[in-house]
Amino acid sequence: MDSARALSDAQPTPFWLEDPGRPQALPALVGDTKCDLLVVGGGYSGLWTALIAKERDPALDVVLVEGHEVGWAASGRNGGFCAASLTHGFGNGLARWPGELAELERQGAANLQAIEDTLKRYDIDAEWERTGEIDIATQPHQLEELHEVVDTVSRYGIELTFLDAAELRAEVDSPTFLGGLWDRNGVAMLHPAKLAWGLKAACLAQGVRVFERTKALDLAEYGSGTAVRTPYGRVFARRVALGTNAFPSLVKRVRPYIVPVYDYALMTEPLTGEQLAAIGWANRQGLSDSANKFHYFRLSADNRILWGGYDTIYHYGGQVRAEYDQRPETFRTLSRQFFQTFPQLEGVRFTHAWGGAIDTCSRFSAFFDTAYKGRVAYAAGFTGLGVGATRFGAEVMLDLLAGRSTERTELEMVRSKPLPFPPEPVRWAGIEMTKWSLDRSDHNGGQRNIWLRTLDRLGLGFDS
Repeated sequence: MDSARALSDAQPTPFWLEDPGRPQALPALVGDTKCDLLVVGGGYSGLWTALIAKERDPALDVVLVEGHEVGWAASGRNGGFCAASLTHGFGNGLARWPGELAELERQGAANLQAIEDTLKRYDIDAEWERTGEIDIATQPHQLEELHEVVDTVSRYGIELTFLDAAELRAEVDSPTFLGGLWDRNGVAMLHPAKLAWGLKAACLAQGVRVFERTKALDLAEYGSGTAVRTPYGRVFARRVALGTNAFPSLVKRVRPYIVPVYDYALMTEPLTGEQLAAIGWANRQGLSDSANKFHYFRLSADNRILWGGYDTIYHYGGQVRAEYDQRPETFRTLSRQFFQTFPQLEGVRFTHAWGGAIDTCSRFSAFFDTAYKGRVAYAAGFTGLGVGATRFGAEVMLDLLAGRSTERTELEMVRSKPLPFPPEPVRWAGIEMTKWSLDRSDHNGGQRNIWLRTLDRLGLGFDS
């Protein structure tokens, strides 16, 4: 079958959001209301903040507003990889915070366990599978890099299992696989939309007042607190936590630190028993390759393959638009690469093809701060690592709003900020140059050109 023909029946919607268990949207806020804490944004960042705030203080009056529906954006359409890493991988953390990397790894592992414990405590069926993730080499230079990673992480007490080509292909069979690193404990697979919907239900059960289809339009000081205007009313809050991520922040000075980039994914039809046997994958690990422009792929609960990544698209001006969610040229590329990776699955069709914006920043991992004299906190720049790290970010925001010094707020990662992106047209040109250079590196034995080496020296990062 032609790889493009495999897309002919693909629905232009995220697979996860079509689940029959999708809850009805709650009514919008009409009129004015007061609260102790207002949470803006109904994705993971906002949901975790609201829930943990009520767990810390059940008497706290918490309101959450969401402009559309809970979990409809990045939280409901991602790949469902829930990683312990808070720094977008060990390498990024080592490059930026080597002195506290061991502590970051410890807190990340504790955060992942806390997510698992929360799912059990609130009986949230998010199809959680603690299968780990394998980082795969598909080129010889990547294999060398994986060996170097094993040597480095062992000094920090981190256990990764190296798999040679035969061992890897015994786990998941592809003629393109040369070897891999299996992080057995640091990543879980889950159904991303069910996680969001489960957190929403838990918030409601704890007494959080949730208003959907309620966009926060602007924020201003009001007496000793803040006032946030919505289409049909206002919220007067003592404190505000912003979990808007890729969307323009209500704190305007934060906006230069974030750019929205578009990521895309495909979902296959359920595999037959014969098709599954052809590729193995009995242990259901999450997979990703080691290229700069990498793919991520995993099995769903009903044995479909989600196949995403590779292309990262930035649109001039950094606007977030629904029409950008579909990009046929990227879907064709992903389809072709899927069948190159798994030629034994020739004839499989894709049922869904979608994309959407994620927030990225120049250090490739989240940053945190306050505004309005400490009354407003924000966490942003998760760069595709929000399934797990947003829970940590929620704890940070609540610590900052409470004025508490904790093991989280003492981290240099939390106390520092990335460099802002330059204004247009320099921003667009820089991102395009970086993408081109990363692609060249992938096809040139991993060699980084002068542009990438300069970004490395400046501490800037941009990747797929």
